[in-house]
Amino acid sequence: MPILGVNIAIIQDGKVLLTKRRDFEVWCLPGGEVDNGETLVEAAKREVREEVGLDVQLERLVGIHSRPQWLSVGSHVVVFSASVVGGKLTNQTNEVLEARFFSLEELPNEMLLGHHQQILDALNGVCGAVWTHESEWDFKPGLTRQELYQLRDRSGLSPAKFYQQRIGKDIPDGDRLEVQGKVDVY
Repeated sequence: MPILGVNIAIIQDGKVLLTKRRDFEVWCLPGGEVDNGETLVEAAKREVREEVGLDVQLERLVGIHSRPQWLSVGSHVVVFSASVVGGKLTNQTNEVLEARFFSLEELPNEMLLGHHQQILDALNGVCGAVWTHESEWDFKPGLTRQELYQLRDRSGLSPAKFYQQRIGKDIPDGDRLEVQGKVDVY
């Protein structure tokens, strides 16, 4: 069964909050998998609170991003734009090495596949876009996340290099906008 997740683009003063993941040491939007019995909104708010200690108000649905190859079952991530309504920015879990706000010009190069587009869409007011991100996936079918981490640890590469060389490689023309999101201004 495909994985269902959420990512949250927290925007403050024209900047977006990114977290540096512990597992691959690359930057990404806060987010994670939706738990059983949880709504998308509940999952988004929980993930932000768990990862960075902030309470947020979701502003709009930015879009849905799919990676059909991820862990051989596929991943579908619902992206929201949000604003901070409480809490204090802190690294709350063992998943996050660092968290901070970046302007568009300051965005790091080492990001999870698809997150750059998610950030651009959030900052540009896109609403309801649907993207598919094709990437090379040369691992055995049925590979679990734990097995992936074991391969990472045995590779002799830094976590970021392992991600870049084995997981985050784009296929040329592999990003496809399948539904155009648009916000009408009245």
